[in-house]
Amino acid sequence: MYFVGGLQIAYSTGIYSGGPAALWSSWIVTVIGTTITAASLAEICSAIPLSGSIYLWAAAAAGPKYGRLAGFVVGCWTTAAWTSFVASTAQATSNFITSQLVAFEIDFPGGVDYSNIKFRALTFGISQVLLAFTIYTNFLAPRKFKWIFKASLVIMVALYIILFIALPVGASRTYGIRSAKFVFTETFNGTGASTGWNWCLSYLSCAYVITGFDAAAHVAEEVKDPSLSAARGVFWSAAVTGIMGFPLLLLLLFCSPPIETLYELGAPQPLVLLFELALGSGGQVFVSVVSIIGLLVNMSVCIVAASRLVSSVARDGILPGSAWIGKVDKNGMPVRAVYFIWMVAAVLLCTILPSNVAFTSLISISGVPTIAAYALIPVLRLIFTRGQFTNGKWSTGRWSTPFCVISAVWNLFICSVMFSPYVWPVTPETFNFSCVLFAFVTLIGVVSWAIVPESRWLSREFVAQARAGIQVGSDDDLTMNEKSVDVPSTVQKME
Repeated sequence: MYFVGGLQIAYSTGIYSGGPAALWSSWIVTVIGTTITAASLAEICSAIPLSGSIYLWAAAAAGPKYGRLAGFVVGCWTTAAWTSFVASTAQATSNFITSQLVAFEIDFPGGVDYSNIKFRALTFGISQVLLAFTIYTNFLAPRKFKWIFKASLVIMVALYIILFIALPVGASRTYGIRSAKFVFTETFNGTGASTGWNWCLSYLSCAYVITGFDAAAHVAEEVKDPSLSAARGVFWSAAVTGIMGFPLLLLLLFCSPPIETLYELGAPQPLVLLFELALGSGGQVFVSVVSIIGLLVNMSVCIVAASRLVSSVARDGILPGSAWIGKVDKNGMPVRAVYFIWMVAAVLLCTILPSNVAFTSLISISGVPTIAAYALIPVLRLIFTRGQFTNGKWSTGRWSTPFCVISAVWNLFICSVMFSPYVWPVTPETFNFSCVLFAFVTLIGVVSWAIVPESRWLSREFVAQARAGIQVGSDDDLTMNEKSVDVPSTVQKME
Protein backbone atom coordinates (compact mmCIF):
# COMPACT_ATOMS: atom_id res chain seq x y z
CA MET A 1 0.00 0.00 0.00
CA TYR A 2 1.03 3.64 -0.54
CA PHE A 3 2.00 4.35 3.06
CA VAL A 4 3.43 7.82 2.34
CA GLY A 5 0.04 9.05 1.16
CA GLY A 6 -1.69 7.09 3.87
CA LEU A 7 0.41 8.72 6.58
CA GLN A 8 -0.32 12.15 5.17
CA ILE A 9 -4.03 11.45 5.49
CA ALA A 10 -3.59 9.84 8.91
CA TYR A 11 -1.65 12.81 10.24
CA SER A 12 -4.54 15.13 9.45
CA THR A 13 -6.86 13.24 11.80
CA GLY A 14 -4.50 11.51 14.22
CA ILE A 15 -2.88 14.72 15.42
CA TYR A 16 -6.20 15.80 16.96
CA SER A 17 -6.71 12.62 18.99
CA GLY A 18 -4.11 12.43 21.71
CA GLY A 19 -1.61 14.72 20.05
CA PRO A 20 1.97 13.84 19.05
CA ALA A 21 2.64 11.62 22.09
CA ALA A 22 -0.34 9.41 21.30
CA LEU A 23 0.30 9.32 17.57
CA TRP A 24 3.90 8.05 17.62
CA SER A 25 3.37 5.60 20.49
CA SER A 26 0.16 4.24 18.97
CA TRP A 27 2.01 3.75 15.70
CA ILE A 28 4.57 1.46 17.38
CA VAL A 29 1.86 -0.63 19.04
CA THR A 30 -0.10 -0.76 15.78
CA VAL A 31 2.93 -1.94 13.82
CA ILE A 32 3.53 -4.78 16.28
CA GLY A 33 -0.11 -5.88 16.35
CA THR A 34 -0.58 -5.60 12.59
CA THR A 35 2.68 -7.33 11.69
CA ILE A 36 1.74 -10.28 13.90
CA THR A 37 -1.66 -10.34 12.20
CA ALA A 38 0.01 -10.29 8.79
CA ALA A 39 2.28 -13.19 9.79
CA SER A 40 -0.73 -15.21 10.93
CA LEU A 41 -2.70 -14.49 7.76
CA ALA A 42 0.35 -15.12 5.57
CA GLU A 43 0.47 -18.64 6.99
CA ILE A 44 -3.05 -19.50 5.82
CA CYS A 45 -2.38 -17.60 2.57
CA SER A 46 0.56 -19.91 1.92
CA ALA A 47 -1.73 -22.90 2.40
CA ILE A 48 -4.50 -21.42 0.22
CA PRO A 49 -2.82 -19.11 -2.33
CA LEU A 50 -5.91 -18.29 -4.39
CA SER A 51 -7.67 -15.20 -5.70
CA GLY A 52 -10.49 -14.17 -3.40
CA SER A 53 -7.97 -14.78 -0.62
CA ILE A 54 -9.46 -13.52 2.60
CA TYR A 55 -12.98 -14.96 2.30
CA LEU A 56 -11.54 -18.32 1.26
CA TRP A 57 -9.21 -18.20 4.26
CA ALA A 58 -12.23 -17.60 6.49
CA ALA A 59 -14.12 -20.53 4.91
CA ALA A 60 -11.18 -22.87 5.41
CA ALA A 61 -10.48 -21.63 8.95
CA ALA A 62 -14.08 -22.28 10.04
CA GLY A 63 -13.94 -25.91 8.97
CA PRO A 64 -16.48 -27.91 6.93
CA LYS A 65 -19.44 -27.21 9.22
CA TYR A 66 -19.27 -23.40 9.39
CA GLY A 67 -16.90 -22.68 6.53
CA ARG A 68 -19.57 -21.82 4.01
CA LEU A 69 -21.23 -19.28 6.31
CA ALA A 70 -17.88 -17.66 7.16
CA GLY A 71 -16.99 -17.49 3.47
CA PHE A 72 -20.22 -15.70 2.55
CA VAL A 73 -20.00 -13.19 5.39
CA VAL A 74 -16.34 -12.32 4.88
CA GLY A 75 -16.88 -12.21 1.12
CA CYS A 76 -19.49 -9.49 1.61
CA TRP A 77 -17.32 -7.71 4.17
CA THR A 78 -14.28 -7.49 1.96
CA THR A 79 -16.25 -6.51 -1.17
CA ALA A 80 -17.85 -3.63 0.74
CA ALA A 81 -14.50 -2.63 2.20
CA TRP A 82 -12.56 -2.42 -1.05
CA THR A 83 -15.25 -0.67 -3.09
CA SER A 84 -15.80 1.96 -0.39
CA PHE A 85 -12.04 2.39 0.02
CA VAL A 86 -11.85 3.57 -3.58
CA ALA A 87 -14.48 6.24 -2.86
CA SER A 88 -12.76 7.38 0.34
CA THR A 89 -9.41 7.71 -1.44
CA ALA A 90 -11.00 9.84 -4.16
CA GLN A 91 -12.42 12.18 -1.53
CA ALA A 92 -9.14 12.27 0.43
CA THR A 93 -7.28 13.20 -2.74
CA SER A 94 -9.76 15.97 -3.49
CA ASN A 95 -9.01 17.42 -0.03
CA PHE A 96 -5.47 18.21 -1.20
CA ILE A 97 -6.96 20.15 -4.10
CA THR A 98 -9.65 22.04 -2.20
CA SER A 99 -7.19 22.95 0.56
CA GLN A 100 -5.46 25.19 -1.97
CA LEU A 101 -8.38 27.59 -1.46
CA VAL A 102 -7.23 28.07 2.14
CA ALA A 103 -3.54 28.12 1.28
CA PHE A 104 -4.01 30.90 -1.28
CA GLU A 105 -6.68 32.66 0.80
CA ILE A 106 -9.29 32.40 -1.94
CA ASP A 107 -12.73 33.45 -0.80
CA PHE A 108 -15.10 30.58 -1.46
CA PRO A 109 -18.85 31.27 -1.11
CA GLY A 110 -19.97 29.97 2.26
CA GLY A 111 -16.46 28.98 3.33
CA VAL A 112 -14.18 25.98 2.88
CA ASP A 113 -16.07 23.77 5.27
CA TYR A 114 -18.07 20.57 4.90
CA SER A 115 -21.04 22.24 6.58
CA ASN A 116 -21.29 24.36 3.41
CA ILE A 117 -23.37 22.66 0.70
CA LYS A 118 -21.52 24.56 -2.04
CA PHE A 119 -18.20 23.28 -0.80
CA ARG A 120 -19.57 19.74 -0.58
CA ALA A 121 -20.74 20.06 -4.18
CA LEU A 122 -17.24 21.16 -5.22
CA THR A 123 -15.68 18.21 -3.38
CA PHE A 124 -18.21 15.86 -4.96
CA GLY A 125 -17.40 17.06 -8.47
CA ILE A 126 -13.64 16.85 -8.04
CA SER A 127 -13.88 13.40 -6.43
CA GLN A 128 -15.98 12.05 -9.30
CA VAL A 129 -13.46 13.32 -11.85
CA LEU A 130 -10.56 11.73 -9.97
CA LEU A 131 -12.49 8.46 -9.67
CA ALA A 132 -13.27 8.41 -13.40
CA PHE A 133 -9.61 9.00 -14.25
CA THR A 134 -8.32 6.12 -12.12
CA ILE A 135 -11.03 3.82 -13.47
CA TYR A 136 -9.88 4.71 -17.00
CA THR A 137 -6.31 3.65 -16.20
CA ASN A 138 -7.60 0.18 -15.33
CA PHE A 139 -8.73 -0.28 -18.92
CA LEU A 140 -5.20 0.16 -20.24
CA ALA A 141 -3.48 -2.83 -21.79
CA PRO A 142 -1.47 -4.87 -19.27
CA ARG A 143 1.82 -3.91 -20.92
CA LYS A 144 0.94 -0.25 -20.40
CA PHE A 145 -0.55 -0.60 -16.93
CA LYS A 146 2.68 -2.10 -15.61
CA TRP A 147 4.11 1.41 -15.78
CA ILE A 148 1.53 2.53 -13.25
CA PHE A 149 2.85 -0.08 -10.81
CA LYS A 150 6.36 1.20 -11.42
CA ALA A 151 5.20 4.80 -11.08
CA SER A 152 3.63 3.99 -7.71
CA LEU A 153 6.98 2.87 -6.33
CA VAL A 154 8.93 5.75 -7.90
CA ILE A 155 6.54 8.41 -6.60
CA MET A 156 6.46 6.89 -3.11
CA VAL A 157 10.27 6.88 -2.89
CA ALA A 158 10.56 10.35 -4.46
CA LEU A 159 8.02 11.92 -2.10
CA TYR A 160 9.62 10.18 0.87
CA ILE A 161 13.00 11.71 -0.01
CA ILE A 162 11.54 15.13 -0.84
CA LEU A 163 9.78 15.38 2.51
CA PHE A 164 12.91 14.39 4.44
CA ILE A 165 14.95 17.04 2.64
CA ALA A 166 12.51 19.92 2.26
CA LEU A 167 10.48 19.89 5.46
CA PRO A 168 13.31 20.18 8.02
CA VAL A 169 14.94 22.98 6.03
CA GLY A 170 11.68 24.83 5.51
CA ALA A 171 10.48 24.46 9.09
CA SER A 172 13.82 25.58 10.56
CA ARG A 173 13.71 28.75 8.46
CA THR A 174 10.14 29.65 9.38
CA TYR A 175 8.27 28.60 12.51
CA GLY A 176 11.06 26.33 13.80
CA ILE A 177 11.53 22.64 14.49
CA ARG A 178 9.42 21.26 17.32
CA SER A 179 11.27 20.16 20.44
CA ALA A 180 11.66 16.52 21.48
CA LYS A 181 9.49 17.32 24.47
CA PHE A 182 6.68 18.43 22.14
CA VAL A 183 6.93 15.34 19.92
CA PHE A 184 7.27 12.73 22.65
CA THR A 185 5.18 14.18 25.48
CA GLU A 186 2.70 16.73 24.09
CA THR A 187 -0.95 15.68 24.23
CA PHE A 188 -4.00 17.23 22.62
CA ASN A 189 -7.72 16.58 22.80
CA GLY A 190 -9.47 17.64 19.63
CA THR A 191 -12.23 15.03 19.81
CA GLY A 192 -13.94 15.96 23.07
CA ALA A 193 -13.73 12.37 24.32
CA SER A 194 -12.40 11.41 27.73
CA THR A 195 -8.62 11.56 28.07
CA GLY A 196 -8.15 7.80 27.87
CA TRP A 197 -10.49 7.21 24.96
CA ASN A 198 -9.19 10.29 23.13
CA TRP A 199 -5.77 8.60 23.23
CA CYS A 200 -7.27 5.31 21.97
CA LEU A 201 -8.79 7.13 19.00
CA SER A 202 -5.26 7.76 17.70
CA TYR A 203 -5.17 4.05 16.82
CA LEU A 204 -7.85 4.74 14.22
CA SER A 205 -5.47 6.70 12.00
CA CYS A 206 -2.56 4.33 12.54
CA ALA A 207 -4.58 1.21 11.76
CA TYR A 208 -6.04 2.70 8.58
CA VAL A 209 -2.57 3.26 7.13
CA ILE A 210 -1.43 -0.36 7.50
CA THR A 211 -4.81 -2.02 6.81
CA GLY A 212 -5.17 -3.67 3.40
CA PHE A 213 -2.00 -5.75 3.30
CA ASP A 214 -4.12 -8.76 2.27
CA ALA A 215 -4.32 -7.13 -1.18
CA ALA A 216 -1.04 -8.87 -2.00
CA ALA A 217 -2.98 -12.14 -2.12
CA HIS A 218 -5.77 -10.89 -4.40
CA VAL A 219 -3.60 -11.57 -7.43
CA ALA A 220 -2.14 -14.81 -6.09
CA GLU A 221 -3.23 -16.74 -9.16
CA GLU A 222 -1.30 -14.35 -11.41
CA VAL A 223 2.15 -14.72 -9.84
CA LYS A 224 4.76 -17.46 -9.86
CA ASP A 225 5.02 -19.74 -6.84
CA PRO A 226 2.01 -18.12 -5.11
CA SER A 227 2.35 -20.25 -1.97
CA LEU A 228 5.51 -18.36 -1.16
CA SER A 229 5.24 -15.14 -3.16
CA ALA A 230 1.71 -14.20 -2.04
CA ALA A 231 2.45 -15.05 1.59
CA ARG A 232 5.61 -12.95 1.55
CA GLY A 233 3.67 -10.10 -0.03
CA VAL A 234 1.05 -10.19 2.73
CA PHE A 235 3.64 -10.14 5.51
CA TRP A 236 6.16 -7.68 4.09
CA SER A 237 3.59 -5.14 2.88
CA ALA A 238 2.54 -4.73 6.53
CA ALA A 239 6.06 -4.90 7.99
CA VAL A 240 7.65 -2.47 5.52
CA THR A 241 4.79 0.01 5.91
CA GLY A 242 5.27 -0.01 9.67
CA ILE A 243 9.05 0.23 9.60
CA MET A 244 9.32 2.88 6.88
CA GLY A 245 6.33 4.81 8.13
CA PHE A 246 7.69 5.51 11.62
CA PRO A 247 10.55 7.86 10.54
CA LEU A 248 8.13 9.72 8.28
CA LEU A 249 5.65 10.12 11.12
CA LEU A 250 8.36 11.53 13.40
CA LEU A 251 9.42 13.89 10.60
CA LEU A 252 5.89 15.27 10.28
CA LEU A 253 5.64 15.73 14.04
CA PHE A 254 9.02 17.46 14.40
CA CYS A 255 8.24 19.73 11.45
CA SER A 256 4.69 20.48 12.53
CA PRO A 257 3.65 23.99 13.46
CA PRO A 258 1.82 24.36 16.78
CA ILE A 259 -1.28 22.18 16.76
CA GLU A 260 -3.47 25.16 17.58
CA THR A 261 -2.22 26.89 14.43
CA LEU A 262 -3.33 24.03 12.20
CA TYR A 263 -6.60 23.76 14.08
CA GLU A 264 -7.40 27.47 13.78
CA LEU A 265 -6.52 27.82 10.10
CA GLY A 266 -8.80 24.96 9.15
CA ALA A 267 -8.42 23.10 5.86
CA PRO A 268 -9.75 19.79 4.56
CA GLN A 269 -6.13 18.56 4.50
CA PRO A 270 -4.04 20.28 7.24
CA LEU A 271 -0.78 19.05 5.71
CA VAL A 272 -1.27 21.50 2.85
CA LEU A 273 -1.08 24.31 5.39
CA LEU A 274 2.00 22.74 6.95
CA PHE A 275 3.64 22.70 3.51
CA GLU A 276 2.56 26.30 2.93
CA LEU A 277 3.97 27.55 6.23
CA ALA A 278 7.23 25.61 5.90
CA LEU A 279 7.95 25.71 2.18
CA GLY A 280 6.12 28.75 0.87
CA SER A 281 3.56 28.74 -1.94
CA GLY A 282 5.84 27.30 -4.63
CA GLY A 283 7.14 24.48 -2.47
CA GLN A 284 3.68 23.70 -1.14
CA VAL A 285 2.19 23.42 -4.62
CA PHE A 286 5.02 21.15 -5.79
CA VAL A 287 4.76 18.77 -2.83
CA SER A 288 0.96 18.79 -3.00
CA VAL A 289 0.99 17.94 -6.72
CA VAL A 290 3.39 15.03 -6.13
CA SER A 291 1.17 13.87 -3.26
CA ILE A 292 -1.94 14.04 -5.44
CA ILE A 293 -0.29 12.09 -8.24
CA GLY A 294 0.88 9.50 -5.73
CA LEU A 295 -2.63 9.07 -4.31
CA LEU A 296 -4.12 8.75 -7.80
CA VAL A 297 -1.61 6.08 -8.77
CA ASN A 298 -2.28 4.27 -5.49
CA MET A 299 -6.03 4.41 -6.11
CA SER A 300 -5.52 2.93 -9.55
CA VAL A 301 -3.48 0.06 -8.10
CA CYS A 302 -6.10 -0.50 -5.39
CA ILE A 303 -8.76 -0.83 -8.08
CA VAL A 304 -6.66 -3.60 -9.61
CA ALA A 305 -6.74 -5.54 -6.34
CA ALA A 306 -10.40 -4.75 -5.73
CA SER A 307 -11.48 -5.78 -9.23
CA ARG A 308 -9.80 -9.19 -8.87
CA LEU A 309 -11.56 -9.70 -5.58
CA VAL A 310 -14.97 -8.60 -6.87
CA SER A 311 -14.61 -10.71 -10.00
CA SER A 312 -13.65 -13.71 -7.90
CA VAL A 313 -16.75 -13.33 -5.72
CA ALA A 314 -19.04 -12.60 -8.66
CA ARG A 315 -17.91 -15.61 -10.69
CA ASP A 316 -19.76 -17.78 -8.20
CA GLY A 317 -23.03 -15.85 -8.15
CA ILE A 318 -22.72 -14.15 -4.78
CA LEU A 319 -23.28 -10.54 -5.87
CA PRO A 320 -26.34 -9.01 -7.53
CA GLY A 321 -25.71 -9.14 -11.28
CA SER A 322 -22.95 -11.69 -10.83
CA ALA A 323 -23.50 -13.24 -14.26
CA TRP A 324 -22.46 -9.92 -15.83
CA ILE A 325 -19.91 -8.74 -13.24
CA GLY A 326 -17.93 -11.98 -13.17
CA LYS A 327 -17.14 -12.12 -16.88
CA VAL A 328 -13.67 -11.19 -18.11
CA ASP A 329 -12.56 -9.87 -21.49
CA LYS A 330 -10.59 -11.77 -24.11
CA ASN A 331 -7.36 -10.96 -22.26
CA GLY A 332 -8.72 -12.35 -18.99
CA MET A 333 -9.07 -8.88 -17.45
CA PRO A 334 -12.06 -8.30 -15.09
CA VAL A 335 -13.25 -5.15 -16.85
CA ARG A 336 -16.87 -5.59 -15.75
CA ALA A 337 -15.77 -5.81 -12.14
CA VAL A 338 -14.01 -2.49 -12.68
CA TYR A 339 -17.27 -1.00 -13.96
CA PHE A 340 -19.05 -2.38 -10.89
CA ILE A 341 -16.50 -0.75 -8.56
CA TRP A 342 -16.90 2.52 -10.45
CA MET A 343 -20.68 2.42 -10.07
CA VAL A 344 -20.61 1.65 -6.34
CA ALA A 345 -17.88 4.21 -5.58
CA ALA A 346 -19.67 6.89 -7.59
CA VAL A 347 -22.91 6.26 -5.71
CA LEU A 348 -21.09 6.45 -2.37
CA LEU A 349 -19.59 9.79 -3.37
CA CYS A 350 -23.10 11.11 -4.01
CA THR A 351 -23.74 10.97 -0.26
CA ILE A 352 -21.33 13.89 0.20
CA LEU A 353 -24.04 16.19 -1.13
CA PRO A 354 -26.75 15.77 1.53
CA SER A 355 -24.40 15.32 4.49
CA ASN A 356 -20.70 14.81 5.08
CA VAL A 357 -21.66 12.76 8.14
CA ALA A 358 -23.48 10.33 5.86
CA PHE A 359 -20.48 10.01 3.58
CA THR A 360 -18.03 9.65 6.47
CA SER A 361 -20.16 6.88 7.94
CA LEU A 362 -20.42 5.09 4.61
CA ILE A 363 -16.71 5.16 3.84
CA SER A 364 -15.90 4.06 7.38
CA ILE A 365 -17.02 0.67 6.15
CA SER A 366 -13.77 0.61 4.13
CA GLY A 367 -11.84 -0.20 7.29
CA VAL A 368 -14.21 -1.93 9.69
CA PRO A 369 -15.03 -5.08 7.65
CA THR A 370 -11.37 -5.68 6.81
CA ILE A 371 -10.29 -5.40 10.45
CA ALA A 372 -13.25 -7.58 11.45
CA ALA A 373 -12.07 -10.24 8.99
CA TYR A 374 -8.53 -9.96 10.37
CA ALA A 375 -10.04 -10.73 13.80
CA LEU A 376 -12.48 -13.43 12.71
CA ILE A 377 -10.02 -15.65 10.84
CA PRO A 378 -7.66 -16.23 13.80
CA VAL A 379 -10.68 -16.74 16.08
CA LEU A 380 -12.00 -19.41 13.71
CA ARG A 381 -8.59 -21.04 13.55
CA LEU A 382 -8.37 -21.15 17.34
CA ILE A 383 -11.83 -22.69 17.70
CA PHE A 384 -12.19 -24.98 14.68
CA THR A 385 -8.85 -25.57 12.96
CA ARG A 386 -6.14 -25.04 15.56
CA GLY A 387 -2.76 -26.37 14.50
CA GLN A 388 -3.70 -26.56 10.82
CA PHE A 389 -2.41 -24.56 7.80
CA THR A 390 1.17 -24.83 9.06
CA ASN A 391 2.56 -26.99 6.24
CA GLY A 392 2.72 -24.30 3.56
CA LYS A 393 5.92 -22.71 2.34
CA TRP A 394 5.34 -19.88 4.83
CA SER A 395 4.75 -20.96 8.42
CA THR A 396 4.98 -19.34 11.85
CA GLY A 397 5.74 -22.74 13.40
CA ARG A 398 5.27 -22.97 17.14
CA TRP A 399 4.13 -19.34 17.20
CA SER A 400 1.05 -20.13 15.13
CA THR A 401 -1.40 -20.36 18.04
CA PRO A 402 0.04 -17.43 20.07
CA PHE A 403 -0.05 -15.26 16.94
CA CYS A 404 -3.70 -16.19 16.37
CA VAL A 405 -4.54 -15.16 19.95
CA ILE A 406 -2.71 -11.83 19.62
CA SER A 407 -4.24 -11.16 16.20
CA ALA A 408 -7.76 -11.80 17.48
CA VAL A 409 -7.41 -9.56 20.56
CA TRP A 410 -5.64 -6.79 18.68
CA ASN A 411 -8.10 -6.55 15.81
CA LEU A 412 -11.15 -6.75 18.07
CA PHE A 413 -9.76 -3.74 19.92
CA ILE A 414 -9.25 -1.86 16.65
CA CYS A 415 -12.83 -2.71 15.64
CA SER A 416 -14.08 -1.07 18.84
CA VAL A 417 -12.12 2.07 17.99
CA MET A 418 -13.48 2.14 14.45
CA PHE A 419 -17.05 1.79 15.69
CA SER A 420 -16.57 4.69 18.10
CA PRO A 421 -17.74 8.24 17.42
CA TYR A 422 -14.82 10.53 16.62
CA VAL A 423 -16.36 13.76 17.90
CA TRP A 424 -17.90 14.17 21.35
CA PRO A 425 -20.47 14.79 22.74
CA VAL A 426 -22.32 12.33 20.55
CA THR A 427 -25.23 13.77 18.60
CA PRO A 428 -27.13 12.60 15.52
CA GLU A 429 -24.64 14.66 13.50
CA THR A 430 -21.54 13.08 15.09
CA PHE A 431 -22.78 9.52 15.58
CA ASN A 432 -20.68 6.91 13.79
CA PHE A 433 -23.10 4.85 11.71
CA SER A 434 -20.44 2.32 10.70
CA CYS A 435 -21.87 -0.19 13.20
CA VAL A 436 -25.25 -0.02 11.46
CA LEU A 437 -23.70 -0.37 8.02
CA PHE A 438 -21.50 -3.22 9.18
CA ALA A 439 -24.54 -5.06 10.51
CA PHE A 440 -26.32 -4.50 7.18
CA VAL A 441 -23.42 -5.88 5.15
CA THR A 442 -23.19 -8.87 7.52
CA LEU A 443 -26.90 -9.49 7.08
CA ILE A 444 -26.45 -9.56 3.30
CA GLY A 445 -23.80 -12.24 3.76
CA VAL A 446 -26.03 -14.34 6.00
CA VAL A 447 -29.00 -14.04 3.64
CA SER A 448 -26.81 -14.98 0.67
CA TRP A 449 -25.57 -18.02 2.60
CA ALA A 450 -29.16 -19.05 3.30
CA ILE A 451 -30.52 -18.71 -0.24
CA VAL A 452 -27.57 -19.74 -2.44
CA PRO A 453 -27.46 -23.56 -2.67
CA GLU A 454 -24.33 -25.44 -1.64
CA SER A 455 -24.06 -26.95 -5.09
CA ARG A 456 -23.39 -23.46 -6.39
CA TRP A 457 -20.69 -22.21 -4.06
CA LEU A 458 -18.49 -23.41 -1.19
CA SER A 459 -20.11 -26.70 -0.30
CA ARG A 460 -19.08 -28.32 2.98
CA GLU A 461 -17.44 -31.13 1.06
CA PHE A 462 -15.39 -28.70 -0.99
CA VAL A 463 -14.19 -26.83 2.08
CA ALA A 464 -13.08 -30.07 3.71
CA GLN A 465 -11.44 -31.57 0.61
CA ALA A 466 -9.78 -28.35 -0.52
CA ARG A 467 -8.30 -27.81 2.93
CA ALA A 468 -6.97 -31.34 3.01
CA GLY A 469 -5.48 -31.07 -0.47
CA ILE A 470 -3.99 -27.61 -0.19
CA GLN A 471 -2.23 -28.39 3.05
CA VAL A 472 -0.07 -31.00 1.33
CA GLY A 473 3.49 -29.74 1.21
CA SER A 474 4.50 -30.03 -2.47
CA ASP A 475 3.24 -28.21 -5.51
CA ASP A 476 2.65 -31.57 -7.25
CA ASP A 477 0.39 -32.71 -4.41
CA LEU A 478 -1.42 -29.39 -4.56
CA THR A 479 -2.18 -29.78 -8.24
CA MET A 480 -3.19 -33.41 -7.86
CA ASN A 481 -5.56 -32.71 -4.99
CA GLU A 482 -7.13 -29.80 -6.78
CA LYS A 483 -7.86 -32.05 -9.75
CA SER A 484 -9.45 -34.64 -7.50
CA VAL A 485 -12.01 -32.15 -6.25
CA ASP A 486 -14.79 -30.48 -8.18
CA VAL A 487 -13.26 -27.05 -7.63
CA PRO A 488 -15.54 -24.06 -8.21
CA SER A 489 -14.42 -21.35 -10.59
CA THR A 490 -13.37 -19.17 -7.66
CA VAL A 491 -10.47 -21.40 -6.79
CA GLN A 492 -9.41 -22.85 -10.12
CA LYS A 493 -5.83 -22.09 -11.03
CA MET A 494 -5.44 -19.62 -13.84
CA GLU A 495 -3.12 -20.76 -16.59
